[in-house]
Amino acid sequence: MTLSTDPHTFDLSHAGGLFQLLRDSRPRTRAELVRSTGLSRPTVAHRIEQLLGLGLIAPVDDAVSTGGRPSSQFAFNPRARVVVAADFGASHARIAVTNLAGELLADHRAKRAISTGPDDAVDWMTTAALQLLEQTGRSIGEVVGIGIGLPGPVEFSTGRPINPPIMPGWDRFDLPGALKKTFSAPVLVDNDVNIMALGEQTAAWPEASDLIFVKVATGIGAGIISGGSLRRGSHGAAGDIGHVALSRAADIPCACGNRGCLEAVASGRAIARDLTNSGIPAATPGDVVRLAKDGDLQAIQAVRQAGRDLGEVLTTCVSLMNPALILIGGTMAQAAEHLVAGVREVVYARSIPLSTEHLTIAPSRAAGDAAILGAARLAIDAALSPERISAALHT
Repeated sequence: MTLSTDPHTFDLSHAGGLFQLLRDSRPRTRAELVRSTGLSRPTVAHRIEQLLGLGLIAPVDDAVSTGGRPSSQFAFNPRARVVVAADFGASHARIAVTNLAGELLADHRAKRAISTGPDDAVDWMTTAALQLLEQTGRSIGEVVGIGIGLPGPVEFSTGRPINPPIMPGWDRFDLPGALKKTFSAPVLVDNDVNIMALGEQTAAWPEASDLIFVKVATGIGAGIISGGSLRRGSHGAAGDIGHVALSRAADIPCACGNRGCLEAVASGRAIARDLTNSGIPAATPGDVVRLAKDGDLQAIQAVRQAGRDLGEVLTTCVSLMNPALILIGGTMAQAAEHLVAGVREVVYARSIPLSTEHLTIAPSRAAGDAAILGAARLAIDAALSPERISAALHT
């Protein structure tokens, strides 16, 4: 993940601020930190000792000498602690343990329906997390954060799902509270597309500060990063582009109860429905992908049209946000050759040249890892924040 190394970005009045400079893993000497921060030598030395005490940094043995005794260098120690990351989809779940650099140490996948309810999900996650910790030789006390993605709107400040349409029994469920019966670490919960946007940025586009990540699977949603920050909106519903009205879908009912939504014609579920109605059996978005990859002309045309429909909505997003990247993920991105071509066809034709001159529209690079990497980053950024580090020094 990319972090600013400008010392003026951070509050250097405590060790947590100084640590942010070291999160890029580049070894530095005390003298370098004095020069870059403007802090006194005794202050830098004291904060280095504090961070060493927490295990968040470690000495680097291969410091280059310029004559005489080599200066001691220090760098971020990602092995100091671990986080638990979980991604829940409509019909799948994945959980992982990562180090503080977001590197996977162990993970587990399962086919399970989110509709079985929150208590079942908490039991599954708790059991799986404890097994992964044992597998990696880490203890529950080493977990400093838990990040979770859910397939529905989430009130980020509380971690509670809000009226999630495909998650019966989950409305306003206190997921952080339920997990704190086992884990003492902070629990952060977000919409699955938001964490996919974070994961994609972390894994493949670390320098990008303005991007839209679009998940096209059973439904359609978008994660928005603007000015380097994830945009959730006032109630966690930002990016819900699947329910933007589309003229071509005017009379088609949507699962949300409305008519004319983008999702009603361009989601994997909608394409599968239309192909089945035309005599080509397709029960799931995965079936649509398989047909397209096998060269079925009607499936290919349907996916390409879905891309055009998506492009129509994204054209408005481009005019509103002027992103540098539009990235397409989710199940249907496995047919990216056709889906992305449809998006490009419309967005490049209908947007003003200034907005598209440097716009990249591409399939997700992180692919199936985007969500779990994003959930890990959510937990890591919270665990390594200046405030959390300062609190740890005073406990």
